[in-house]
Amino acid sequence: MKILNLYAGIGGNRKLWGDEHEITAVEYDENIAQIYQDTFPNDNVVVADAHEYLRLNYQDYDFIWSSPPCPTHSRIRQNVGVLHLNYEALFPDLKLYQEIIFLKHHMEIKKHNIKNLWVVENVIPYYEPLIAGKKLQRHLFWNNFELKDKKFKHITFKKATVAEYEQKYGYDLSKYKGIDKRVLLRNCVSPEVGKYILEQALNG
Repeated sequence: MKILNLYAGIGGNRKLWGDEHEITAVEYDENIAQIYQDTFPNDNVVVADAHEYLRLNYQDYDFIWSSPPCPTHSRIRQNVGVLHLNYEALFPDLKLYQEIIFLKHHMEIKKHNIKNLWVVENVIPYYEPLIAGKKLQRHLFWNNFELKDKKFKHITFKKATVAEYEQKYGYDLSKYKGIDKRVLLRNCVSPEVGKYILEQALNG
């Protein structure tokens, strides 16, 4: 199966997908893309704007995962950062909803009558979502396949150290410099969640 992994980061969601799929990962930051490539040497890693890459290439893939940036939707940033710590107020980045609408209406039916599959992931926002999604762990998901409820163990994100994140997610970032490792790991989708969602898509 051909998979497109957008806003790939270091690939937390992809960690347990195995190597039987043909995976293309798109990440804008070259340093982060290098970590992804080192971790998943068999994947095709593209350094590019994921939003535009989706528009131009969506028809080439059987399954698309998109995790657009979440800070402008974050409850923590809004309710703590903006309201109490004088963070700059930002407009919510509506590319999130652009992609949901785009995928819902442009992913074509394949010749063997099976839908191309897609999922968009983001945080649970501080506002009422403009498009209803499925809550799973600390995320919202929008998708075109059945996604059943499931409980996942998680660490206390506010207090977790880099070492705890690395152990939980199966990474060793010790050789990499010039990156905020805690933020990078905190932004990962748990590998267990990523595996579960891919399995749900394939079995749906």
